[in-house]
Amino acid sequence: MRASRLVTLLLLLQNRGRMTARELAQELEVSVRTVYRDVEALAAAGIPLYGEAGHEGGYRLVDGYRTRLTGLTAEEAQAAFLAALPGTAADLGLGGALATAQLKLRAALPAELREHAGRIQERFLLDAPGWYGRADETPHLAAVAAAVWARRAVVLRYRRWRAPEEIERRVEPYGLVLKAGRWYLVAGGPSGTRTYRVDQVIELRPLPEEFSVPEGFDLPAYWQAHLADFRARLHTGEALVRLTPEGARRLGVPPGEGGWTQARVPIESVDHGHGEFLRLGADIEVLEPAELRERIAGTVRALAVRYGSADSGR
Repeated sequence: MRASRLVTLLLLLQNRGRMTARELAQELEVSVRTVYRDVEALAAAGIPLYGEAGHEGGYRLVDGYRTRLTGLTAEEAQAAFLAALPGTAADLGLGGALATAQLKLRAALPAELREHAGRIQERFLLDAPGWYGRADETPHLAAVAAAVWARRAVVLRYRRWRAPEEIERRVEPYGLVLKAGRWYLVAGGPSGTRTYRVDQVIELRPLPEEFSVPEGFDLPAYWQAHLADFRARLHTGEALVRLTPEGARRLGVPPGEGGWTQARVPIESVDHGHGEFLRLGADIEVLEPAELRERIAGTVRALAVRYGSADSGR
């Protein structure tokens, strides 16, 4: 633990130049007294650093000194691939490893590239969740991630939408996917490879046995196939509609030449089409199926009555 902290202290001075004992203590999450002892240990080991007293004082390395101690641990290398998503690394229990990995990477770069890397972090941020969605509570995410890294089987107690609503199942965690701010576990089990929402995991029990991922399994390829299958099962119906140019743009339909465009679009159900098409207002007319057309017409009549009554009551 102390050895890792000494390395981090050294890399902080190398990357940032002069730092006070208080600043180092805050970065390392230790007391100022501990920083004093760590600095003495580094000096005793032959590291050319010195302290400057006064308001502008602090510790710094002798100009030109650079450590070659920039090798990444396995955990830090994993975290480095999540550098664009610091919140994600923290969710997976790799927040500290990510910070150390970034220090080591910056220390290994020439000065001009270190400045460029700093500008990227200052100017670009990826915020994965959607605007109106609350972040899912995923108390078992770190444990799931640990099982994925270690290739160890687990027993999940899981909540699902069909009966029985709670199931217990032994699975082999192949990988994790973050989609629109929501975590999904891809795992092998008695019924083959399945996808589980991590926020629906009620309880997780690690097992001692290790497993091997089936030969040829590819997580990105599996996920793309899963999405295609999901969309195919989701949109089992079809509607014939007429669209204004604005309606075609909003629905993602190629517009016709001047005026209305007629198109067939997939729908999940009458209920789904009713909600989706009402959002387009006067930019869409539903022609088929008749049930959907009548449903929307009924809603429009009810709205006309409601808003007409509001006008007459003023």
